Amino acid sequence: MKKHFLKSILTFIALLCSTVFFGQDYSFKNYDWDAKDTKIEVPKNYENEKEFILNRTIKIEIAVDKNSSVQYRLIHEKKYINSDDAIERNNKVYIPIGDQANIIINKLRVILKSGKIITLDKKDIKEEIDEEKGMKYNYFAINGLEKGAVIEKLYVLQEMPNLKGNTVKLQDEFPIAASSFELIYPEHLIFKTKSYNGLSEPELDEKTLEHKRILRVSEKDTPALKDDEQYSNWDVRVKLFRYKLDTNLYSGARNLNSFKEYATSTYEIVNPVLDKKQEKAIANFCSSIPQSKDTQEQIWNIENKIKKTIIYDKYIDSKSSLAEVLSTKQANSPDIVKLYIAVFKYFKIEQNLVFTSSRYKVPFDKDFESHENLAEFLFYFPAIKKYLTPTEIEYRLPLFPNYLGNNNGLFLKEKIFAGVPMGIGEVNFIEIPGTEITHDFMDITVDFTKDLENPLITSKMTYGGYSGMNFQPIKDFVSAEQYKTMLKSISENYTLQNEYKTLTTENDGTEFVGKKPYQLNLTFDGKDMIQKAGGNYLFSVGQTIGRQMEFYQESKRLLPIEIDYPHYYTRKIKILLPDGATIKNLDKFVMDFKTDLDGKTEAAFTSKYTQNKNEVIVENTEFYNIINYPLSSFDQYKAVINAAADFNKIVVIVTQ
Repeated sequence: MKKHFLKSILTFIALLCSTVFFGQDYSFKNYDWDAKDTKIEVPKNYENEKEFILNRTIKIEIAVDKNSSVQYRLIHEKKYINSDDAIERNNKVYIPIGDQANIIINKLRVILKSGKIITLDKKDIKEEIDEEKGMKYNYFAINGLEKGAVIEKLYVLQEMPNLKGNTVKLQDEFPIAASSFELIYPEHLIFKTKSYNGLSEPELDEKTLEHKRILRVSEKDTPALKDDEQYSNWDVRVKLFRYKLDTNLYSGARNLNSFKEYATSTYEIVNPVLDKKQEKAIANFCSSIPQSKDTQEQIWNIENKIKKTIIYDKYIDSKSSLAEVLSTKQANSPDIVKLYIAVFKYFKIEQNLVFTSSRYKVPFDKDFESHENLAEFLFYFPAIKKYLTPTEIEYRLPLFPNYLGNNNGLFLKEKIFAGVPMGIGEVNFIEIPGTEITHDFMDITVDFTKDLENPLITSKMTYGGYSGMNFQPIKDFVSAEQYKTMLKSISENYTLQNEYKTLTTENDGTEFVGKKPYQLNLTFDGKDMIQKAGGNYLFSVGQTIGRQMEFYQESKRLLPIEIDYPHYYTRKIKILLPDGATIKNLDKFVMDFKTDLDGKTEAAFTSKYTQNKNEVIVENTEFYNIINYPLSSFDQYKAVINAAADFNKIVVIVTQ
């Protein structure tokens, strides 16, 4: 599924307002590694590490004059290789360069244990294309890497400055013996900074460089933080350093890049005064949108019409007017936002444009007003307390990308002052739709009455909310044959790779997203779930609910739990036996695992059974009410997750 179609208004404003000319001087212009420094000294406490960073130096210098600004970024790193796995991981060293960056220095060498040096140059740079992402990568191909070697790389990049907000990660998946980060800038500028997750506070140096200031963060023995723990959010748990330009002493401007400033300027951009031609075009467009007295349905109709009519392309140029957007049926980020707002106004629907960030990339910190917090956007409707994503074509109200929820956002609200409308920014929390939306049901009947060796299994499975999003929209984006193949793949999770007798679906396609849950109806022979043992039949009844996630954590857990969205499962299995048959081991269906927080059960797996003559009914529920669970609750949470996997392994004995 497509994950990321968004382009923020922030980028649009930056492209309009920033003029960058390259060529200013910078303090580390003559920086180089020491050609004679080829001795490898490994600190004792790192001798048994499979891979670690001996030293990492990062410098970012911002050079400005009256008309231009430019940023220079230096990365100098020495990495020690001490295992076969490390050799395999590091035989490609990728070159970090963005779309708007120029490489000034690009050097890499390998210092072998013997003291021999392998120097890589341009001929060793290879190209790799990620067809799925449509991206091209350049990397150094290293040959002859061995245990005990050091890879030393040095880059200097020239790029657009990050004055409105930037985050630097100063922790890694491998230990770092020593690291240093410097932010260098002219003395007439003042930056606001913040350290996260135990990172040292920066020290201000106003003496080393004339007319320049240095904010320096130095760390020793930074432990590794592995990015391999299930249900976690590594990117926001590592040591982070954030900065943004706050004051320009030359101009006297203070509190720069604030939320208030952003809200005011953005409101003016996305709420232009429409001339008669544009008003007519909007009215004509709205006349084709089905009308409803129900606010939520009306918003759904608007979203559906725009997404099926206007092609969103973040790379195209802005159109001169909304009339042109509608005639060409194309829109970039600012244009699509302006169109939605104009249509909402036509239908007199109150909305807030909400700016936020991915909670898996940059934490939205309401106390640190960086434009990094404002990289993504949604619409919020106070009347129904729900959100809409304007650019993700497969979503429909009330569903939006889950990574934008459970997060703060800047809500842009319209207020009237002396008869003049203005934009006011207010930080609020973005709730993700809960278990009332994402609720899955399984209704399964296992009929042994005609054949103990081959029961007929009938499954009716309903997937709601975000769970349904895994299947529901696909029908509109693939061929009929591809969709049929997908359905067969889904069925194999329940039939143990066998052919089904019947398979039907209900509510597939975007026309049902956000309105009705996706439904899969399946019948199949259960002979492969039966194993005969003498006069008994061993029935793997747990397999009827499909394979379940099993949660392994071999090492000590370091990160708290974070899941994508709240989720609820209700399952019912009805077993029908022929006259004279008995069933044993039913006590295995009795299960009760819970995660309690502050006296309230926030996650659970519970199961029970009842028997009435030849009918056995097994019922279980599994739910995760919240997204974040503390590290102290890890063992309880793990038990809940694994309970479903344990249920999947249950075998009962049927005897005639």
